[in-house]
Amino acid sequence: MVKKSKNSEFKAVINDIVLITLGSFIYAIGANAILAHHEFITGGLYGAAMLTARITGILTPGLWYLIINIPLLYISWKTFSHRFFIYTTYGILIQTFFLEILKLNYPIQDQLYAAIASGVITGVGCGVILRSRGSGGGLDVVALFLLRKWNLGVGKFYIMFNIALFTFLAARYTPDILISSIILSFTSSILIEQVLTLSNARKIVYILSEHYERIVKVITLEMKMGATLINVRGAYSGHDKQMVMTITNNLQMKKLEDVVFSEDPDALFIAENSFNVIGSSFGKRKMY
Repeated sequence: MVKKSKNSEFKAVINDIVLITLGSFIYAIGANAILAHHEFITGGLYGAAMLTARITGILTPGLWYLIINIPLLYISWKTFSHRFFIYTTYGILIQTFFLEILKLNYPIQDQLYAAIASGVITGVGCGVILRSRGSGGGLDVVALFLLRKWNLGVGKFYIMFNIALFTFLAARYTPDILISSIILSFTSSILIEQVLTLSNARKIVYILSEHYERIVKVITLEMKMGATLINVRGAYSGHDKQMVMTITNNLQMKKLEDVVFSEDPDALFIAENSFNVIGSSFGKRKMY
């Protein structure tokens, strides 16, 4: 049992390192191949690093990013686990490395196309990094702290931060640059959220039916899914009823709908999106 546990942890460490490395590589491609060749107001600490490099004319954005991250490493050491600190330190170093060595230029001339493309690529890169138990440094550390403390979504925090940044710098840039930068940051934030919930997003389904027992039998025995019965009372009739709650994914959603209405054409079928389902047979809770 101990040996199995050690093997599982070793695999988890390798998985984390691969995610951080891959995500940093993807982010650097978006930053160097597109972002660096346009005057966008880039959000996050890398945006601050780019602005600092432009204003001072010394060092590269990658090196400024490394310097600005030093205080945040102290915060990660004090706030999160030592494992998270080690991963984040590695993430900052590997991201700086890729930002320094990758000299790319994907010649997109249109600012709108460049904003969308760079937003997609950098957003995917950040999302891949955050799927590990570490981060790439920068605002990731602050975002994860807020997620842990107040359950504020990572993508939502980036949008809020960037809105404040754009408001502060709006007078220094043309409207075209400002609008393109907002599109870039919004696209990046959406992609971060999508990548983070790639395997944890589910559909929560509520079913009200007089034939709930037959429906539960099909759900549990044939579809191999879990189900929960909830005691409810009709507001108009005052009658006690059983409501079935189950969790499914997009692939099984239509099949579940067919099962319910084939058993009871008069059933009430309510489905809603769930941002994150963890525990039990679903995804495991990630500890930073």
